[in-house]
Parts: sequence; C-alpha cells; structure tokens
Amino acid sequence: MDAKRVETISARVDAAVSSSGYPQIVHKRGVRARLMRLFPCSTAKKSSSSNQSNVEDELELSAVRHRPEGLEQLEAQTRFSRKELQILYRGFKNECPSGVVNEETFKDIYSQFFPQGDASTYAHFLFNAFDTDHNGSVSFEDFVMGLSILLRGTVQEKLNWAFNLYDINKDGYITKEEMLDIMKAIYDMMGKCTYPVLKEETPRQHVEVFFQKMDKNKDGVVTIDEFIDCCQNDENIMRSMHLFENVL
Repeated sequence: MDAKRVETISARVDAAVSSSGYPQIVHKRGVRARLMRLFPCSTAKKSSSSNQSNVEDELELSAVRHRPEGLEQLEAQTRFSRKELQILYRGFKNECPSGVVNEETFKDIYSQFFPQGDASTYAHFLFNAFDTDHNGSVSFEDFVMGLSILLRGTVQEKLNWAFNLYDINKDGYITKEEMLDIMKAIYDMMGKCTYPVLKEETPRQHVEVFFQKMDKNKDGVVTIDEFIDCCQNDENIMRSMHLFENVL
C-alpha cells in the first residue's frame, strides 16, 4: 500500500462516518488517552528532581516482585524513548506495585471508561491480547510493547495486533464465531453510546459482511494474510477497524 493511501486511511482514524453503514460512537476517547488513564501517574509532571526520580526508577526496577527488562532493551524493542519509558514505568509501578496487573484488576479499571455498558467481556479479550505469553498477567514489558504498536506502530503492525485480538484461541485463524464474540462484546460495552441505536442482530450482520469479504478461499476461517489484505484494500472495513480501534 503506497504512502498516500496510508496517510488517507490514517486521517480517517477519528472520522467514523455513518455512510459506511457502521455506527458512530458518541463521546469517543482515543487509544492514547484511555490506555494512559489506566495508569494515571504516567502523565506525571516534570520536576526539578527528575534526575533523582530517574535514578530511583532504575533502582526500583530490581525492587518489584516482577523485574522488567532493562530500559535500554525496551527502548530498542519499542518506539518509546528512555525518558518516556521511565515516565510510563513510574505510572505503572504506582498502580501495580507488584510489577504486574491481573485480569480482574484490568477489568475493574477498564470498566470505568464505559459505565453505560458491560465492558467485562471485551476487557477479557483485550487483556489476553496484551498478555502475550499467556501467563494470566500483564507485565510492564507486555504493556509498553502493546502500547508502542497501538500508538506508534505501522498500519501493518496495528493490523497484526488487531488480528491477534480477534484470534481468541490463538490458533492463527479467525473464525466467524470468534469475530462475532468480539463484535458482541464491543456492542455490549458501548451500551447506549452508539448512533443510530443498534439492533440485536446488527453484530451478526456486520460479521457476515466482514467474513464474506475476508474469507477469500471460502474455507470458513480467515488467515492473517487474508485479514491484512482485505483491511488494506477495503476502505469501508478499514474505517470500521479504525472505529473499533477507539474502544481499545
């Protein structure tokens, strides 16, 4: 996909248009704002003692129960600077002194963003997408690796991450049932915060449309290649992907 097309698609991230046939989400919050609010102190103000704080951060990397990788290694693996990683870590350790966050805590925090609906199922799927080693907890490394892709990743990287989210059982394929589970979870979470108001059969109708376009060889599953190719070449689906990106 050429650069001009990427720029055009990126410019539509926050422009969920009703003409595409998909609902508009009212009072949207972006990925950055929502994930940063998971850990409030990650936006801590600068102070004259910043150098001392940096030293303390380095020391505390070895003090928590779960010791993160060195900042230099994380800097190489993500698109965050060392200073940004130190700020993120300060917020993470404030909310998660043990160095990890479990699923129930993640759900409790995430549900605060969607009081008008039930966010528990979608938060479960989102937690599993961040929990890349599937050990039942999200470490600081897991958090910043995912955050780096969502905030600063390429279109290809973001689509890979989205595929992993939809691939619930992590077998390398998306089934119609998996896609429907994600869609239902999104609509349950949004509650009354959509326009127009959604009918009960709407998620299944959207999944049927998606699957018809994505499942090129009609074998009943969508591979990573089919998913990426379809998203990159269908502007309606890409717009919808960006729309649902806002609930991350």
